[in-house]
Amino acid sequence: MLSKANKPTKPKCFVKAVLSSAILASIVIQPAVAEETYIDIFDYQTENALNFEDETGKYGQVKFNLRYRFEMADVADNGRETAYANTLRLRFGYLTPEFYGLQAYGEFEGNVAMQRDYFSPKSDWKGDLGREVIADPQSAELNQMYVTYEGIPDTELKAGRQRINIDDQRFIGAVAWRQMEQTFDSGLITNKSIKNLTMKVGYIGQVQNIWSELDTVQFPFLNVNYKFKGLANISAYGLWLADFDTGQAGRSAQTYGILVNGSPKITKSVKLHYHAEYSYQADYKNNPNSVSLSRYSLMGGASYMGITLKGAVEELGASGGQAFQTPFGTNHKFQGWADKFLVTPKDGVRDINATLTAKPFGVKMAFVYHNFQSVTNSIDYGNEYDFLVTKKFGKHYQLLAKYAYYDAYAVNGNAAYNSALSQNTHKFWLQGSVFF
Repeated sequence: MLSKANKPTKPKCFVKAVLSSAILASIVIQPAVAEETYIDIFDYQTENALNFEDETGKYGQVKFNLRYRFEMADVADNGRETAYANTLRLRFGYLTPEFYGLQAYGEFEGNVAMQRDYFSPKSDWKGDLGREVIADPQSAELNQMYVTYEGIPDTELKAGRQRINIDDQRFIGAVAWRQMEQTFDSGLITNKSIKNLTMKVGYIGQVQNIWSELDTVQFPFLNVNYKFKGLANISAYGLWLADFDTGQAGRSAQTYGILVNGSPKITKSVKLHYHAEYSYQADYKNNPNSVSLSRYSLMGGASYMGITLKGAVEELGASGGQAFQTPFGTNHKFQGWADKFLVTPKDGVRDINATLTAKPFGVKMAFVYHNFQSVTNSIDYGNEYDFLVTKKFGKHYQLLAKYAYYDAYAVNGNAAYNSALSQNTHKFWLQGSVFF
């Protein structure tokens, strides 16, 4: 018999979240006035300056990205205080002019913690050890440094530290949601010789994660994608991960999969959405465990007059105490924004979810409901409710408010093995971005 976990002792978090979201919405849906002209002029002058007054890229281009974020994290009954973070992230890069098909790019990334009422366990600066974890450490790093060559027809060669996002980022992604993103020391070949077909072949030797840690791996991968225009997108992939960092051999795995998705337009105002994917994962190289696991993902939905409704299920399997893992994906995108399932629990996870989105007055609004269950041992983990309001202003500015509430179930006889899944969790974000 399952019983509800104790509610957080700070219900004001939810009220603050709702009020802040309402304030943001009231701001962003105001119609544009004459000031927009001045913004356009400023944007044009800034773009020219970053291009060294030459739109052809003759002198290269400076890239600039500034993002402020307030984040709150509150977890019930774990002995830690509510965490608050005010952080400011800067990315500053330079793209060289092209020279006989060669081009280089270098990018610095730094994050400043202006309010330090949070715990940052995997960084040199730990913050407040008595508070909840927020995964935005105060740090600075070389985020990207790569060279590209496009002298071969329909082919791009890229080598160095780079951002890589494959398909929907389930297996390889930059985790762009965090202030310090994940990048890869790798070589990547992209070929488009056949119409509508894109093939990516890559090798990753090191991963710089969101904590600015370096993880040494041997990680070749292959992705082949074919687009049926207006109907379907089909990808087949293989990943062979050997992780040699201390204590990480259990992550070494070979993974194979196929997916098909699309958003065909049925009428002028109606569009369908679908996604179907199957993946298989087995032990590889130095993994001491015997692993043979499956994952599947199904989604169906429709859009009408700017409103979209989707229903989906994703299951990451488990067997013998081992579970299907995706250690280098953008996992925040999947299974709830409260980040309770960044690592798949030993009994696996089945996420049944529904998403409702709309865009009134150019303001994107989204609500997502999740129900989480285990694959083995019949455990109900809990439910999650996620809300999003965001608005872009022109090409270079964006405001965002986001809230996640994980409503846990206490698992009789099982809570001890993963108490984090039995704790109610509130998270709230306010964010503003400028990007050129």
